[in-house]
Amino acid sequence: MKKFRPQPGCAVQAFRFALAPNAAQERALRSHCGAARAAHNWAVGWVTASWRQRKAEESYGVPEESLTDWRPWSLPSLRKAFNAAKHTDPRFASWWEENSKEAYNTGLAGAAAAFDNYAKSKNGKRKGARRGAPRFKAKRKARLACRFTTGTIRVNQDGRHVTLPRVGTLRTHEPTAGLLARVQAGTARILSATVRHERGRWFASFQAEAKRGLERVARPDTAVGIDLGVKTLAVMADTTGEIRTVAGPGHYGRALGQLRRASRVVSRRQGPDRHTGQKPSKRWEKAEAARNKVHHRVANLREDALHKPTTTVTAEYGTIVIEDLNVAGMLRNRRLARRIADAGFGEIRRQLTYKTRHHATRVIVASRWCPSSKTCSGCGAVKAKLPLHVRTYECDACGLAIDRDDNAAFNLAALAAACTTGTGVAGDQDTAPAVSKPRGADRKTRATRPRRKAGAGRAGGATLPQQRQTEARDRPQAQALTLE
Repeated sequence: MKKFRPQPGCAVQAFRFALAPNAAQERALRSHCGAARAAHNWAVGWVTASWRQRKAEESYGVPEESLTDWRPWSLPSLRKAFNAAKHTDPRFASWWEENSKEAYNTGLAGAAAAFDNYAKSKNGKRKGARRGAPRFKAKRKARLACRFTTGTIRVNQDGRHVTLPRVGTLRTHEPTAGLLARVQAGTARILSATVRHERGRWFASFQAEAKRGLERVARPDTAVGIDLGVKTLAVMADTTGEIRTVAGPGHYGRALGQLRRASRVVSRRQGPDRHTGQKPSKRWEKAEAARNKVHHRVANLREDALHKPTTTVTAEYGTIVIEDLNVAGMLRNRRLARRIADAGFGEIRRQLTYKTRHHATRVIVASRWCPSSKTCSGCGAVKAKLPLHVRTYECDACGLAIDRDDNAAFNLAALAAACTTGTGVAGDQDTAPAVSKPRGADRKTRATRPRRKAGAGRAGGATLPQQRQTEARDRPQAQALTLE
């Protein structure tokens, strides 16, 4: 299927509103989301049944030309097969007419995309981690979501209601004036609507094709380097020498006391047990809802705390330099994992990436091995080792004493001038001069022990034990990073 492309001068933008459905409307929403899950499970079972049949026939010695045909998993094929089966299949025959056809199309589209990603990943045509075969969605764990692409999808004139197919008119918690004004002015066209239940509330997200002009930033010729941390969420230093700090919110840490008390209450109630079929008591459901409310509040506060600084930075600077952090590896540190997860390093990079597109500015990602904290922002000397507990950078070459986070932010800002061509990753430019780096200046300097068992897989022989890495001395860079 062809991918939708917006018209020139337009962009696809989402407008999300919290809903306030009544009891009947909430049952209808849950029914549509359940229908999407059922259609997804049907598609997964229908396609994988041919896989199991072929595998069984091969074990019996059936020749290749006589094996059962592969069942296609494209969306048109799944939709055609489902429409033929829903009238006779006992799982759908008695109730499929109660929901919109878009509910079943949502599940079938998700299954088609899952099979496509699995096939491309297995054939090496898809980037990223390997994708496994699609699996069934459990009722107790599946996320409630349904997408509407046809039918009556509109924002009502009063600015406080939205209309969805088969569900009807629902009231919103907040006014819809932002989207309504654009639709009435002809600068936006609604493409689809997605309802989702998350954090204890129902949300409707309207995908619209909206005219969007580029917004000019306040200082287009100024670059800023952002150094992320745990104690201080972000230290921002620009090329003019100005330093700003964003304190770490720590919402989860402050809510730990409430979570402990709420968890104790939940543990004393009669909860569900899927092994014995025991259903939860009403008091357990009430206590679980109270605990989830604390989690939802922490998530909302964290989201708000991340959106504010990223919006401010993208609206002010023309170039933003951030680090390519190995967040997954950092989370393996049991002493800092909770604070790192609470900071949301990955979310900050995601927000900066898409918000800079609205201003036609650029984001430069510094190389993961760029020694921004170990490099002196004054003379360019690089330390071989700088432990995490050392919070002040003291240069042995020029005597500069500066906070290590401020020093790293200045070095990141200086990379903006050097990253004019190349791969788009600071430190990997194809025009930059080659600079010799001492062993350990941009990677771990701790001595490592050789493995006890040498595994196979190394070309030319067995795997050699790792050599002991030696400490390197400080040395000046061939070309110092200077602020312009």
